[in-house]
Amino acid sequence: MPIAADDFDQLPEKALDLTEGSNAQIVLTFLSEHPDAAFRQNEIIEGTEVKAGSVGPVLSRLEERGLVRHKGKYWTIGEDDRLASYAAMAQTFATADERFPDEDMGEWLEHAENPYDEHSEDK
Repeated sequence: MPIAADDFDQLPEKALDLTEGSNAQIVLTFLSEHPDAAFRQNEIIEGTEVKAGSVGPVLSRLEERGLVRHKGKYWTIGEDDRLASYAAMAQTFATADERFPDEDMGEWLEHAENPYDEHSEDK
């Protein structure tokens, strides 16, 4: 979906894509589903099926925004309060998708406000 040129000009250089199906969204959802665990990159790759060459850069960008943290070779979900909301939203959409299989959850998500959107009005 295209955006306005004015919106493009206001995007930060390292905008993080958390749209449905993006690698960042998939990795963040995986980690938020396991808040009491820390994973090595290869375990994140296996758990998400995101390509190996993409996981490292995605984790680095998520870490820059405080959404994940790591020590040594292990990565886990960050401690930001927004992440609890994100995890709850992800679980809600997963449940809704199971209960209402004829609904297009992607269309719902297009109209949902993303609290992590760096050019959101709330920031």
